[in-house]
Amino acid sequence: MKVSGFSFIRNAIKYDYPIVEAIESVLPLCDEFVLAVGNSDDDTMKLVSGINPAKIKIIETTWDDSKREGGKVLAEETNKAFQAVSRDSDWAFYIQGDEVMHEKYIENVYNAMKLYKDNQQVEGLLFKYVHFYGSYDYIGDSRRWYRNEVRVVRARKEIQSYRDAQGFRINGKKLKVRPANAEIYHYGWVKNPYDMQKKHQSFHKYWHDDQWVKENVGDSELFDYSKIDSLNGFKGDHPKCMQKRINNINWKFSFDPTVKKMSLKNKILYKLEKLTGYRVGEYKNYKLL
Repeated sequence: MKVSGFSFIRNAIKYDYPIVEAIESVLPLCDEFVLAVGNSDDDTMKLVSGINPAKIKIIETTWDDSKREGGKVLAEETNKAFQAVSRDSDWAFYIQGDEVMHEKYIENVYNAMKLYKDNQQVEGLLFKYVHFYGSYDYIGDSRRWYRNEVRVVRARKEIQSYRDAQGFRINGKKLKVRPANAEIYHYGWVKNPYDMQKKHQSFHKYWHDDQWVKENVGDSELFDYSKIDSLNGFKGDHPKCMQKRINNINWKFSFDPTVKKMSLKNKILYKLEKLTGYRVGEYKNYKLL
């Protein structure tokens, strides 16, 4: 069984992306890893070049900054990396620059890939998500956070990244998937408030025009973490590769998990989900076999 990994990144240092940790977390499963490195304003190329030269294949790309609708440029960059993976691979493991897989799931994912390798009906593997917010001690637990996403796909050319690189499609159709029995830890909302604000001011430009960004993101220097609707305390442990980053945290964030800043409708739906595990109206970017 041959496995390729792939991802994209730009300005990893400037916006404090844990891209090194992201790649290192899945590299034990990969025979190669293709990383599309976009035109950056920092030393991103130097940063990623030292990860594992024997496995990492870097392709340099230029982002089309004129595309400001739906985050399409993110899907384009994902596709550039995906199209460069070896086509004799059985699987391709996609990890974004702010996602990390705990080492405790390596065996589970390997077993799932091995189990379904020859079952061509299975076009991908589905991962559960843990979304950290504000600091490494809190996770989002409301309906605003997606619960599952496809991160392992067949290494087939007809597979394409979808919308803003949220998921994948094969010939325009949702992928048929099976569970990977693993979680992805999403750290995209854990940054110094200064870096988070810079990221939002920059990245929202791939979805909206300048007026929208001005009205909805603002020109404040610090991101306001207090506007979140609901959080829960994180009781587990983080991946080992994240420990240095966690130890070096240079800001404080606290939140009362009993506070729920929701409408009455969303409070009812929230309680229903916690009681039953069912999410009313959940969008599923896949077909579970």
